[in-house]
Amino acid sequence: MRPGRRRAGHRGGGSQVRYLAGVASLKVDEEACTGCGVCTTVCPHAVLRISDRKARIAELDACMECGACARNCEPKAVTVSAGVGCAEAILRGMLSGGPPECGCGGGSDSPYC
Repeated sequence: MRPGRRRAGHRGGGSQVRYLAGVASLKVDEEACTGCGVCTTVCPHAVLRISDRKARIAELDACMECGACARNCEPKAVTVSAGVGCAEAILRGMLSGGPPECGCGGGSDSPYC
């Protein structure tokens, strides 16, 4: 593993990765959450944590909207939609040397579109 990389499920001192500030669509329905912790295990950037027996968003700007948390949440308490923080479009922009863009083609109110 290269320096600065983190393994899935790492629960260290927070994520080092940041995408677009304040735009990720990640939401947690605390009433539906059972506190099982699966979302914290599958998240590659330690975006979620368990506190008071509920999943809580700890690092929203580290969310790349990959959907691993939502797909693995049995009670469907975690939701996320591809959008201005979506991993594929942002990483494509970063790798091509261009600005981070959501890839929605301008169909959003975000300043990144």
